[in-house]
Amino acid sequence: MMISSRLRIKVKDFFPALRHRNFRYYWFGMIVSLTGTWIQNIGLSWLIYSITKSPFLLGLAGTLQFLPMLLLSLFAGAVIDKLPKRKILILTQGLSMVTASSMGILVFTGHIRYWHILVLATLLGLINTFDMPTRQSFMIELVGRSDLMNAIALNSAVFNAARIVGPAIAGILMGFAGIAFCFILNALSFIPVLIGLVRIDTEPVIRHRSAGESLLYEVRQGLVYISGSRILYRNILSVTVISIFAMNFSVLVPVLVKNILNHGEMGFGFLMSFMGIGSLSGALLTAVNSKIKPGRLVLILNPLCVAVLLVMIGLSGHYYFTAILLAAAGFFITSFFTTANSTLQVNSKDEFRGRVISVYTLVFGGTTPIGNFFTGSIAEKLGPQAGFIICGIIILVFSAVLLAKKDRNKAGIEGNY
Repeated sequence: MMISSRLRIKVKDFFPALRHRNFRYYWFGMIVSLTGTWIQNIGLSWLIYSITKSPFLLGLAGTLQFLPMLLLSLFAGAVIDKLPKRKILILTQGLSMVTASSMGILVFTGHIRYWHILVLATLLGLINTFDMPTRQSFMIELVGRSDLMNAIALNSAVFNAARIVGPAIAGILMGFAGIAFCFILNALSFIPVLIGLVRIDTEPVIRHRSAGESLLYEVRQGLVYISGSRILYRNILSVTVISIFAMNFSVLVPVLVKNILNHGEMGFGFLMSFMGIGSLSGALLTAVNSKIKPGRLVLILNPLCVAVLLVMIGLSGHYYFTAILLAAAGFFITSFFTTANSTLQVNSKDEFRGRVISVYTLVFGGTTPIGNFFTGSIAEKLGPQAGFIICGIIILVFSAVLLAKKDRNKAGIEGNY
């Protein structure tokens, strides 16, 4: 009994966000939904490459999926601050369910064509442009400021746990049942999160626009606010570089698995699950340490580790060694993004948080079209290994510049990141 009591106390101390009823509804629903999302992501990448046999066309589909985020994220943040976030999420999650169902029906009936994928990917990108910053800025309404960092880390842990389970399930489904079931299962996975959102009862935080303030003016206000804060703009800069050059696994890994490592669908799914294991470890470590001030050293050294690992993945031709390298890359990438997200939210004023997170969403997901196009083009001409190596070298140069500037800063890391 004493051991059980101590265990409950430790869990409460480590994950205080779970004490909030509204957050539990949201969090447990997201466990199912995000698992379905990763099942679809793996199935979609394999479907596109199977249809086209082209890394470039695979990258193009990713480009179109994230293009709306690149073009509209800044405006989405200002809009989100004016509307109840729970209702926005019910709409976006419902529409995502419709797109997954449509894809599943097209694949199951054998009518799927590459242009269908491009259209549905673009629609999904438009939905996610509003969904992602809404989910991020909704956290404070669920748990309050004191448990915000823990909620962000737990949300990241769910996302990365789904990266372990989802690809493994996708690999099994593709191998034994067919790709169509990846999309059908994802459509069904939205049901729990929609039920949770309906049951959540919060007082919405809505900032009313002052007279004479246009949407464009509010966007400009947010950008000026970020540029005036050293810790905010440096975090945004780092997130931009990592997002462009490190987050292209959906483009490079399928080609690497099929052409270099000589594995099939199941090999691809399980390889991505290894990366999910590392990512989950990074998220849980951040959650456990959420009461500690976000570490700025993590934000400088993690990109350096990611760069080295990308180069090593490019040089590796062994399946299991590549799996270990992907797990390590997942750990450092997730630790970096979770810490960067927490740092941005904690250091943002309430009236600017929606717009700060919209900029984070812009550089986190909106720059993906650039990265996908870049790496897809390299993989088309030079192969997937060259794609990993070149991206790693670019991040390595960026990390070296940051470290050099840090060494010249007499105030030290904790004072002026």
